[in-house]
Amino acid sequence: MRLRPPAWTATLAWKSAVFISVMCCALAALLGVLVHVSVTRQTVGSARTKALSRLTDVARAYEAGRPLPRFAGVDTPGLPEPLRALAAHGRRGTMVADFRGRPTMWAAGPADGHALVARVDYSLSRSTITHLDRSILGSSVLAIGATLLVGAFAVTRVTRRLHLTARVARRISAGDLDARVNDARTRSGAPAGFPRARDEVATVSGALDAMAATLQAKLLSEQRFTADVAHELRTPLTGLSAAAELLPEGRPTELVRDRVRAMRTLTEDLLEISRLDARTETVDLAVHALAPLAEGVVRASAHAVPGTTEVRVVGDASVETDRRRLERVLGNLVANAHRHGRAPVVLTVDGPVVTVRDHGAGYPAYLLEHGPQRFRTEGSDVGHGLGLTIAIGQAAVIGAELVFRNAPEGGALARIALPVYVPPPAAP
Repeated sequence: MRLRPPAWTATLAWKSAVFISVMCCALAALLGVLVHVSVTRQTVGSARTKALSRLTDVARAYEAGRPLPRFAGVDTPGLPEPLRALAAHGRRGTMVADFRGRPTMWAAGPADGHALVARVDYSLSRSTITHLDRSILGSSVLAIGATLLVGAFAVTRVTRRLHLTARVARRISAGDLDARVNDARTRSGAPAGFPRARDEVATVSGALDAMAATLQAKLLSEQRFTADVAHELRTPLTGLSAAAELLPEGRPTELVRDRVRAMRTLTEDLLEISRLDARTETVDLAVHALAPLAEGVVRASAHAVPGTTEVRVVGDASVETDRRRLERVLGNLVANAHRHGRAPVVLTVDGPVVTVRDHGAGYPAYLLEHGPQRFRTEGSDVGHGLGLTIAIGQAAVIGAELVFRNAPEGGALARIALPVYVPPPAAP
C-alpha cells in the first residue's frame, strides 16, 4: 500500500517554508564552511610559522652545542611517524598531533641522522576554532529561525489573500454574485472593472471582481429580459385563451386550446424562474406529514400527466417546509418522469427523503454533470427543460437537497432530502 503524504504538505505555505529552510541551511552551511576554512587556515598557518621559527632556533643551538630548550629535543618520544620519516629523508615539516593529551604543533628536521624536534602548544588555537564553530552554528540557527519567521509572515499574508480569493470564487460559483474580494491594492485610482494591481495576487483578485461584476450585470440583464418578456406575454395570452374558448368545438379548436395552455404554462414557468433568479422569494414554513403530502401531489398530477404513479411509504416523517413549494418540486419531478422516462414511475417516502424513479433511459450525461439547463431536453420535443430547473430552485428556497442520478438497475432517480422537524422541548 502506497502511503500518501498529508494534505497540508501540498500547501503553498508548507512548500515555501521547506524551500526557505533548505536555502537558509544551505547558505548557512556554505558561509560556515568558508569562515571555518579561512580561520583554520590562518590559525594553522600562524602556528606552523611559529613552530618552524622555533625549529630554526633549535637547529642553531644544536649546531652550536648549546642545551636545547624544554620545547625541543632529538627523537622526542611521541613524535608523529610521518614527521620522523620526513626528517629521516632530510626534509623539514610540521604536523598537528597530541602530546601528553594536549594538541601540539610539531616541527621536525634532520640533524646528524636524527630528528630534531620543536613543539608549539596548539590548545588555544584549537579552542578558538571550536568556539568559532559553535558561534557559527548558533548564529546560523538564529538566522534560519528569524528568516523562517519573516518568510512565514510574508507567505501567510499572501496565502491568506489567496484563500480569500478562493472563498469569494466559491461563493460566486454557488450563485452569490454580490461577493467581491475588494482587495485594497486594486483600488488605487484604477478604472472600474480594470483595477490597477501592485502584485500578482491583487491582479487575480481584481480580475475576479471584474469578472463577477460583468457576470452579474449580464445575468441581471437576462433576468430582466426574461421577466419582461413573460409579463408582456401574459396579457395577449389571456386574450388568446379567452378567444380560444369561443371557437366552435372540433379538432382544430382542441389543438389551438392545447397550444395556448402550453404557452401559458411556459410563461408562468418563465416568471417563476425569474423570481427564483432574483432571490426574492420568501417561504411560508409549517409542519407537515410528508407521506400524505406526497400522496396528494401524486393524485393531483394524475389529472395533468398521463400515467400512473406508484407511492411507497417506507417510513413517514414530519418536516417543516413550505407546502406549496414542496408540492411544486414533487409535481415537476413526477411530471418529468412520465414525460421523459418509462413506466412504472415510483415515488418513495423514506423518512424525510423522497425519491422519484422511472424506468427509462435515465438522465443525460450533461444533466448529471452540470445540473438541469433551461430549454435543453437532449433531443426530446416534449417540454422545455424548465421543470427540473424550477424544482432545483424551489428546493433551494425551502432548504432541501435535490440530487439527480441514474439508478444502477436503470432509469432516472431524483432524490430530495428535507430538513426534519424537531419539536421544541416540553416546558417543565
